Amino acid sequence: MNQRIRVPQVRLIDLGGQQVGIISTREALMMAEEKGYDLVEISPSAKPPVCKIMDYGKYKYEQNKKERSAKKKQHVVHLKEMHFTPKTEEHDYEFKLRHVRHFLEEGCNVKIVIQFRGRELVHREFGANLMQRIVKDLEDLGAPEQVQKFEGRNMILTLLPKDKT
Repeated sequence: MNQRIRVPQVRLIDLGGQQVGIISTREALMMAEEKGYDLVEISPSAKPPVCKIMDYGKYKYEQNKKERSAKKKQHVVHLKEMHFTPKTEEHDYEFKLRHVRHFLEEGCNVKIVIQFRGRELVHREFGANLMQRIVKDLEDLGAPEQVQKFEGRNMILTLLPKDKT
């Protein structure tokens, strides 16, 4: 901006957006000062660099405004996680299932993790049965993203809310 531009020549764009041409940096600075505006380097990597006559404060304000509106429009995906074991008792199962239902109603993705401890890993069918039961009990609110998979000692399945599927 202004005096910080260190190249001998620049390609100048005036207030109206019209290209003036390639002129010396001093001339461009004088033109900007006459009009009461700043000389701002738009594209420093171009040969010669592109500079524009504008109000720098207004330019920064517009940039911040664009960034804020972009942040408002972006959608954040929430992923909730619920852990079970193959030996989860009925009351605990119902309690955790209520929480999963609540998460799905809110529109969050839910990651179901069945943790195998010790020798439970030998009987993977207990975990698979529990996972099928969870999917069956929640089929009105969510659907599995993909087939359940094993990661180490954990069986994992991600449920998506019905409105996203």
